[in-house]
Amino acid sequence: MTSATGGSQPKYWLIAVNLGEAINGGRYVAGSRLPGENDIMREHGVARATARQALAQLVNWGLAEARKGSGIYVREFRPIVRDGIERLGPSTWPAGASVWAAETEGREMAVDQLEVAQADAPGHIRALLGLADGGRAVLRSRRYVLDGKPVLLSRSWLPTAIAAGSPITQPDPGAGGIYARLAELGHAPVRFREDLRSRMPQPTEIERLALAPGTPVVEICRIAFDAGGTPVEANEMTADASAYVFRYEFDR
Repeated sequence: MTSATGGSQPKYWLIAVNLGEAINGGRYVAGSRLPGENDIMREHGVARATARQALAQLVNWGLAEARKGSGIYVREFRPIVRDGIERLGPSTWPAGASVWAAETEGREMAVDQLEVAQADAPGHIRALLGLADGGRAVLRSRRYVLDGKPVLLSRSWLPTAIAAGSPITQPDPGAGGIYARLAELGHAPVRFREDLRSRMPQPTEIERLALAPGTPVVEICRIAFDAGGTPVEANEMTADASAYVFRYEFDR
């Protein structure tokens, strides 16, 4: 963050920039408490409203977070490194492991909200899965929580012609998850495509992911194909952008 100069910037902005530079320079480390409103008022000779705006701006920039009844703290960033290629390779679901295990590094990842149902697939999902108009799909909707903080919303859609009546429709599909079950049904995923885009969250996403103000989300749409080229899953994910690093490593 560069310093703001000149008299055209409001005082709260200049104070926020100075505090931001102090954070980036290591004066205030991750998890430490920032000066409060009274401290800023005294040091900079400003009104309480100005001090409050300065701290709110740090939160909006994603540098700080408010803790109710405690103050404003430097945001901690211990990212989930999501390896988009390795997590779908032979060391995960083909070996009976969860695709999520590779990225949590021993931290506790849990599903605290789960819905499994057969539903009318929306138009864009029907197009991705090659379903006819009015086509239904098995929907697995989950919220993932890491270290007590929601980090990811996931909605997996699978054609009923493949998944209906199988363990995929159960809350716990078994070791290796739904990809292992697809393999047992003769539709093992062998090719994947992922599209990613960053955007600001919708109100329901802010609530479900407990997002701090100003935090964007990363929207991921993954399509899994079997050996015959048939799409067997469309997975729409919404990730807290402040919680993830997305890694793609491959040979030329």
